[in-house]
Amino acid sequence: MKFIYSLLPAMLLVLFSVSSCKKYLDVTPDDVATLQSSFSNANEAEAYLFGCYSAMQSLSDVRRNAGWTASAEVVFPINLSDPTTLGGAGGDDGFNLMRGLQNAENPIMNYWDGYNMGLNLWQSIRMCNTFLANVNIPPDLQPYQKTRYIAEAKFLKAYYHYWLLRMYGPIPIEDVAVAVNASTDAVRQPQQTVDSCFNYVVGLLDQAIADLPAAIQNQAVEQGRITSTIAKAVKAEVLATQASPLFNGNPDYVSVKGKNGQNMFSTAVDPGKWQKAADACKDAIDAATAVGAGLYQFVPEGNIVHMSDSTKLLLTLEGAFVDSWNREQIWSLNPNFGWQYMASPRVDADAASNGFAVYSNFSVPLAESELFYSRNGVPINEDKTWDYTNRYVLTQGDDAHAYYIKKGYTCPKGNFFREPRYYADVAFDGSTWYGSGNTDDNNPYYVNAVNGYASFQPIRYNVTGYWPRKLVHYESAAGQNTVWKTYVWPFMRLPGLWLLYAECLNEVGGPSSTIYGYLDQIRARAGLQGVVQSWANYSNNPSKPLTQDGLRAIIHQERRIELAFEGQAGWDLRRWKELQGVLSGPVQGWNYTKKTVSEYYQLQTVYNPVFNVRDYLFPVQTYDMLINPNLVQTPYW
Repeated sequence: MKFIYSLLPAMLLVLFSVSSCKKYLDVTPDDVATLQSSFSNANEAEAYLFGCYSAMQSLSDVRRNAGWTASAEVVFPINLSDPTTLGGAGGDDGFNLMRGLQNAENPIMNYWDGYNMGLNLWQSIRMCNTFLANVNIPPDLQPYQKTRYIAEAKFLKAYYHYWLLRMYGPIPIEDVAVAVNASTDAVRQPQQTVDSCFNYVVGLLDQAIADLPAAIQNQAVEQGRITSTIAKAVKAEVLATQASPLFNGNPDYVSVKGKNGQNMFSTAVDPGKWQKAADACKDAIDAATAVGAGLYQFVPEGNIVHMSDSTKLLLTLEGAFVDSWNREQIWSLNPNFGWQYMASPRVDADAASNGFAVYSNFSVPLAESELFYSRNGVPINEDKTWDYTNRYVLTQGDDAHAYYIKKGYTCPKGNFFREPRYYADVAFDGSTWYGSGNTDDNNPYYVNAVNGYASFQPIRYNVTGYWPRKLVHYESAAGQNTVWKTYVWPFMRLPGLWLLYAECLNEVGGPSSTIYGYLDQIRARAGLQGVVQSWANYSNNPSKPLTQDGLRAIIHQERRIELAFEGQAGWDLRRWKELQGVLSGPVQGWNYTKKTVSEYYQLQTVYNPVFNVRDYLFPVQTYDMLINPNLVQTPYW
């Protein structure tokens, strides 16, 4: 049952049917002169509400999401001369966050003012406040409509505050619409403490949850509107973020004070925050289950020449993300993901012949490829049966890996005997490619990055030799008649919520059968044994899942694997205070310009990341500090 959704084109149809005829993303009334018409009737009020959604929709663009561009999961070539490669000038700004190019004069991903791939979320919050202040005006707005509209606006206002909060730490709270004739002092609001901000967001979400439907019933018309199930899942994430090391007694921030001398961050760790987060996770899981959420399973349809069980499993793991609106996706955002041509290698002559069909620029660092487990379900550097030391030694594809690696093709041993999620999520030189018009996995396309279709071409190249395959739908085909099977961008999936609950429970009380149960469900779908069994049988650290610290490391890695390339890792690594460690080494890949195997398989450094303590939070633009002297700058900026 497909009940849990975010905004879809169906919602846009509603907008086009209202009497105002305003386009969805253009509904941005921002002054008193427009209020009379914007709230003249129920249709106009609904159009204004959908305008409040517009910034949320824009967040589906991964280029705007630091959880994606600054996650160390994907890098972008830094010497491209073509300004159209990623949507025009500035489209790749977010990737510069890992290169140490952030600054306070003109911040990258400026969500305070709306520059450099950021959005002005204060403007979006003001729209929500204006809606809430005027929703009583339309004479034909029914009470049940008004109640729901108010709840949706409160959710949006809460989420926009949350997005700013996890980026900047202490922020002002904009709870009511500010009059256009307000005094200068009235608009120069100071930041509130971090805990006050989190509590405000949670309070708004609780208000919204009470009046939102649990699921969308009329999907043809309303599919995509916020539900109480979505709001509960967001509440769980908010509370887990508040409980995490970045915000919960972080010693790096103990001296940060507001202009009134008040501590802006908590000065001591509060373990009780993890319990609140765990309770919220369980509530969200129960709510999702009640409306039909469950693990996705791929069902073959159409003209399938041959599909092995191995390929079917890979399409299940991929489809959980790219099969739009499936029962596993708790919250997804439109518009459609538009960057498959950046994530895909060229696997056939058609793709290579069309100069603008496939660019391949989204490049997965070698370290990210090595994050995925061995086939035994443990880290490759822990598996006592896996040859970690010789992982770069070249070998040839064999019968045992025929559905993953081209038989007879030469590539590193590190690509062999890996877990299914590795083959579902990452493409590499020699990997088979099911799809792109070829549905025979006994005779599949494959990636030839040395001297074939996927090899180096100016502008259209991959800088590491690894692609985020997970982002490309198998029905997409690039060539003279390019067809991209588009899909919406999932913000939350059920396994992510399970992993969040497991994390919170472990922080509260350490390992338990409940935690193992949630982890093992995810692993079983990926063809792996349970956590305890896998570590006992194959790891050189068999007791790791039996301790709180060990299980924490396992949960963190499991979350990074399961949610790879989904825009979550960057935020997780920040709240865990682990991103600095991940970015402490060079971004590496293979020598992608070379045309022989021996030359291609030479490790090279793409660049050395620069990430310091100050980079965990984003700077407020210096200009904003000048016009509002009540603000304090983000720590260390």
